[in-house]
Amino acid sequence: MQVNNLLSSYILTADIGGSHITIAVYNRDTNTILKESLTRNELISKGSATGILISWSNAFQQALKNTVLPVSGLSVAMPGPFDYEKGISYISGLDKYEALYGLNIKSFLADLLKLDPEMIRFKNDAEATIAGEVFIGAGKEYQNVMGLTLGTGFGSAYSKSGITKDINLGSEPYKGTIADDYLSTRWFLRRYNELTGITLTDGVKELSLLAEKSEVARDVFKEFAMNMIDFLSRPIKQLSPQVLILCGNIAKASKFFLPYLAQGLSSTTIKLAQLGENAPLIGAAAMFRHDYTDDVL
Repeated sequence: MQVNNLLSSYILTADIGGSHITIAVYNRDTNTILKESLTRNELISKGSATGILISWSNAFQQALKNTVLPVSGLSVAMPGPFDYEKGISYISGLDKYEALYGLNIKSFLADLLKLDPEMIRFKNDAEATIAGEVFIGAGKEYQNVMGLTLGTGFGSAYSKSGITKDINLGSEPYKGTIADDYLSTRWFLRRYNELTGITLTDGVKELSLLAEKSEVARDVFKEFAMNMIDFLSRPIKQLSPQVLILCGNIAKASKFFLPYLAQGLSSTTIKLAQLGENAPLIGAAAMFRHDYTDDVL
């Protein structure tokens, strides 16, 4: 792949999650992801800075081998807290990427990919995911959209007239701590362990398999729904979204909690995301679209 070709319509785009990194090439003329370019690598986000950066490097090198197309820039969907302009990580206390605290990720990626730092752009991962869904996914028919990313963290964003912004509901106070502690994967693991003494090793995916036969596991999903209803009532009342979109790995187990959620938030239309892991890739890459705007809501 030829990088730093400023005339190219192709953008390298990446989504950095709590357990993986996904990379692809985006065509900004057709607003599409090139399927053959898609690369997804698992990683340990609780590891050392060196280990994390090596994992990222390997993923990017693999992605570069998957296509010979020239690219003009890089977009990255990145969890926060993060200085999205300067590219510096300030993640702390969220059980992921804490070893990267204070590191200049933009400089690292610029050196790795031989890209002009000005052609590397970062976007909050939840914001990017919802932006992708609003652009060509579950939210494309709506003007006012609230979206949630349910996974290793609890992300949130609000979109009005196509402009999407992170609203950081996960950091809001809830039950003596913050919402992220109750509406993320680690809550499921902690709660199931409290009820059974069993430690799950494969997250919500493992719990959803257990829920097919286990009433205790099903009760955990129901309790999760009750927490969501309790917490979301206020922001939904404030923002009055036309639709609430659920994204992320926890949403894949929606059959165990969505019926309760729909009943408790009966005045709100709830939809599951349509784009899967392509959503943050598309939402982040949209920063390079010719018609992109980053106006304040």
